[in-house]
Amino acid sequence: MPTATIMVNLFDGTRQPMAIGSAPSNVLVRVIDGNQREVSADFHTAASIDFEVPFFDGPGDKYSVIASADGWLQAGFTPIPVSPSVVQMVDLMLLPKSGNFNFADASWQNLSQKHAAMAAIIAHGAGDDQAAQERYTNLMENQPASLACMLNLMTAMADIHLPKKTPLDYLKEIIWTTMAGQVAGETLDAPAQDRFYAWADKALVDQAITAARQKEFSQEINPNFFHKGATLSYKQIQFGEANVQLTFHQKDTKVIDGVDCIALEPDIDYFRDLGAHALLEVLPNFITGGLTDPRAVYVLRWIAGRRAGVPDFEPPYTIVP
Repeated sequence: MPTATIMVNLFDGTRQPMAIGSAPSNVLVRVIDGNQREVSADFHTAASIDFEVPFFDGPGDKYSVIASADGWLQAGFTPIPVSPSVVQMVDLMLLPKSGNFNFADASWQNLSQKHAAMAAIIAHGAGDDQAAQERYTNLMENQPASLACMLNLMTAMADIHLPKKTPLDYLKEIIWTTMAGQVAGETLDAPAQDRFYAWADKALVDQAITAARQKEFSQEINPNFFHKGATLSYKQIQFGEANVQLTFHQKDTKVIDGVDCIALEPDIDYFRDLGAHALLEVLPNFITGGLTDPRAVYVLRWIAGRRAGVPDFEPPYTIVP
């Protein structure tokens, strides 16, 4: 029978290859073919492993790879279509179950120098740089998951190319305190671990609609059901995992620097199609119940981007033991 090759590369929460012999020193890697037959299930100590797998020239060639280790969160990817003529690369990130946010690269000074657009949006409305820094540092120290969510979303939004500019380019100001909707009467919350609210140039709505017509976004019907007070919502469909959703509250308005703005609620869901990924049960302790965890988004968005061959997802923080 002809064969194909899958190369599995293991990374840690710093987005670096796992050092051979360091924790986890033994990673169980399972390879499952499209017929749901386990082709390999063994422990490995190398950061890169080659698997020679059967090639069926049919549905059986859509493989799944799952990696796990004691004390670490499981990660995986599916489907992986194989061919005898191409080595399929699969990059997986494993996080320690007790992983912590490392904001060393996300200090206010570093953010202002290396991610000026983000810093300008975060600082807007604070009065001066000192007030902006204090507000930002308070979020880092008291709501680290909320800051990680904000950095995830802003990084992902900067990587999305709309017909004109990126979604991040339309953001003007973060909504920092819980406030009643000015017109609709709903409550717009302060930054949380699964979403934040911001004032955005209302021209972003037309950009999202155009992106949907170009099959790069899809419209969510009845957005008010999951997003109280929302009037429109569009989700990126580029990846199987961790796509950005832009939800608009068009009845909440504000003029900022002469620009007509509306309230925007961005968030990231784990999967585009939960059924397609039932086999993997990726990051089970995060996905079952509760709010979306920014650590899960961090992993899924990074893996999806590596698989799609787009620039790496690199928010200005890492996750360490």
